[in-house]
Amino acid sequence: MVTHKFWILVLVVVIFIGNMSYIYYNNIKVASLLGFIQSSELQNVTDTKPVTVPRLTGMWTVGPAGRLGNLMGEYATLYALAKLNGHQAYINQNMHNQLSKIFKIKLPVINDEAISRIRWRDYWLHDWMSPEYANIQGEFVRLGGYPCSFTFYDHIKNEILEEFTFLDYVKEESYAYLDKARGDRENVTFVGIHVRRGDYVHVMPNTWKGVVADKGYLDKATDYFRQKYENPLFIVTSNGMDWCKENMNNSRGDIHFAGDGHEGSPGRDFALLAHCNHTIMTIGTFGVWAGYLVGGETVYLDKYVLPDSPFLKVFKYEAAFLPEWIGIPADLSPLTGKKDTN
Repeated sequence: MVTHKFWILVLVVVIFIGNMSYIYYNNIKVASLLGFIQSSELQNVTDTKPVTVPRLTGMWTVGPAGRLGNLMGEYATLYALAKLNGHQAYINQNMHNQLSKIFKIKLPVINDEAISRIRWRDYWLHDWMSPEYANIQGEFVRLGGYPCSFTFYDHIKNEILEEFTFLDYVKEESYAYLDKARGDRENVTFVGIHVRRGDYVHVMPNTWKGVVADKGYLDKATDYFRQKYENPLFIVTSNGMDWCKENMNNSRGDIHFAGDGHEGSPGRDFALLAHCNHTIMTIGTFGVWAGYLVGGETVYLDKYVLPDSPFLKVFKYEAAFLPEWIGIPADLSPLTGKKDTN
């Protein structure tokens, strides 16, 4: 009996020692394996070269000129060209004051005194992107001109749209206005219309051998959307609202004239246009930017100056209007004396 218990005890001890040896041996293998992995990872980290992001240097700015549409074009062009050339963009206080009324712009502001003390390299831009603009020399560059072409910044469109994100209160006001204008209508498609008149009524024919949008153009543009969409509602902003009310065909009651026709609240008018679904523009950067921000269908007035116009030395249709936008040729008969056949 004692002998039997003795051998059972021996067997238990042998099994225990065997298990402990197995565990110990495997722990050594596991530890060795983990050590190998860790040393390999450390080696990989050591061998991998750190990724460096080029630091933006210097100070680039732009001489702000013109009104809201011009300022937006200058801001976007500065943003794009400074980034392309590896420099930090800054805007002056005046540009910031104007654009920050409605947008969440993020470029830093340079103090007016600092601007006056810096030796700037003034660099004039024409209104479309050129190869040499990718290699502008200078740490302190001040861009000039009236650039407002998508060719400067369309390759970083998402960044530009983020810069021109509307302030929350502006969004709320715009949507509330459009909701009120809609009334009891259902499934409405909002089409923003900007009719530029004012000084352009005289400047275009007398200086640029061109025309502004007329009744015929606006009829064609609105009819395009009427034929394509079931319930379009046209939201009209203009600095010549009396002319719009007299000349636009509102027999269907689908045109809403917004504002008082004066230029005291361009930010509010622009926000209304930018919160519509589609855009009809006439001429000018105000309408161009509305179409760009909306992102829907954009109809524009095309070929609105004579072929020998000096305007074509500083302007290119193909650089102003995106390829997918829809152009309707202007009636140039008031300038040529020939009847329009379009």
